[in-house]
Amino acid sequence: MVPTDRLLAFAAMSFLLIVVPGPSVLFVIGRALAQGRRAALTTVAGNTVGAYVLVLAVAFGVGSIVERSVLVFTTLKLAGAAYLVYLGVKAWRGRGSLRAAFAEDVTAAAAGHGGLRTFWEGFAVGVTNPKTIVFFAAVLPQFVDRGEGHVAAQMLLLGLVFNVIALVSDAVWGLVAATARGWFARSPRRLSLVGGVGGLTMIGLGVTVAVTGRKD
Repeated sequence: MVPTDRLLAFAAMSFLLIVVPGPSVLFVIGRALAQGRRAALTTVAGNTVGAYVLVLAVAFGVGSIVERSVLVFTTLKLAGAAYLVYLGVKAWRGRGSLRAAFAEDVTAAAAGHGGLRTFWEGFAVGVTNPKTIVFFAAVLPQFVDRGEGHVAAQMLLLGLVFNVIALVSDAVWGLVAATARGWFARSPRRLSLVGGVGGLTMIGLGVTVAVTGRKD
């Protein structure tokens, strides 16, 4: 299976990606601000299931192709790194409009949604999250030890590690936002800071992805 050092390295890189406020986190916070803890945690559950569907797709589809081809791996890695940088720049430039984005989420959710609908909306965000798609397709294969065999099983394990970290992190975001709804929504400066730090972190992660990888 996956060597311990690779597992820990993957967990560290996953954590860096996950804590950056991206589409999933913003959606969870929007639900928390509008409807409170229960809606936020239901959204997190749906989002986590959606993200693991991406793990399955990589493990049994894209991942096997990437694992066999250095050219495909390198192309996908560089494309993924470039896209992460693009998302980071976009987040940085749009940090001032984060308050408006939250306001739209609150307004849209204020009409009320059932638990099942909230779950499936979270699932849709998770399974279409570009940041997660790029990470699984371009980064996850780097941490597979092909000499150990069972490549798909290794990817499923790594994906599980990612999703456990994401589940905890997103739940914390949701609970904090639900607890401090008024404080979080009143200050454009605080929301701008969240977007700015997230953008810079994503740019740094993209650069890291571009300069690291397997040696074969």
